[in-house]
Amino acid sequence: MTQPDGKLRATPDEAGAPHEVLELEHFLPYRLSVVSNHISQTIANAYAERFGISITEWRVLAVLGRYPELSANGVAERTAMDKVAVSRAVARLLKTGMIERETHDSDRRRSVLRLSTAGYRIYDQVAPMALDYERRLLAGFSDAERATLARLIDRLDEASRP
Repeated sequence: MTQPDGKLRATPDEAGAPHEVLELEHFLPYRLSVVSNHISQTIANAYAERFGISITEWRVLAVLGRYPELSANGVAERTAMDKVAVSRAVARLLKTGMIERETHDSDRRRSVLRLSTAGYRIYDQVAPMALDYERRLLAGFSDAERATLARLIDRLDEASRP
């Protein structure tokens, strides 16, 4: 439990040994995860219903729309998503024809991914939806608050890297 001074106090277990209390609802990583999940799920529901794609598939499409000719590993690095999840999403997107895979010109052992015509049709509809959602999400923030939020997120991202 948090004391009036804001510090966590220890709570005893059955044997009387103290344990520091982690108030999950105030724990920054948990709070960021919850907010991120709410935001992602809200927009994901819209494109899942309309286009039949998952959050992971949309992120792959979004990254390839911005950075064509990435490898699957490159997509995983840019999104900080699990390589297995990216691999599954890439396989589904290849199967549905939303992305294409080609051998890289300079390294025949490496394949690169790009959006297909069908992939761009989806991307060109979902990207404006996502940007509109972001605008609505941030509508109650001033320009200064948006800039501060962006800086704070950048700092948290930097501090979280090994």
